Amino acid sequence: MALEKQSHHENEIRLTLDGRNRVNLSKLLPNYEVSSFKAYVEDDKIILEAMAEMPAHELWLYKNPKHYQAVQQGLDQAEAGKVKKLKRDFQKFIDEEL
Repeated sequence: MALEKQSHHENEIRLTLDGRNRVNLSKLLPNYEVSSFKAYVEDDKIILEAMAEMPAHELWLYKNPKHYQAVQQGLDQAEAGKVKKLKRDFQKFIDEEL
């Protein structure tokens, strides 16, 4: 019986089961708030994909590719320092009831 060579990843760590057969994944969590995981089996691997929730009132943006692309473009430009200060008064656009 030939042994398969195991692939290793640079961020790989060994996790052990606790007394109730649970595994603590907190060391592997990404830098954003995780609310759940999508779990499935692929070949002989258990795959866990971290999921994050968003408020329902923000969902419209992700369902509208044109607006999503415009917002993403603006964020990319801001990150690249391609911003300028406008010398206009935007007070009239503020909704005081917020």
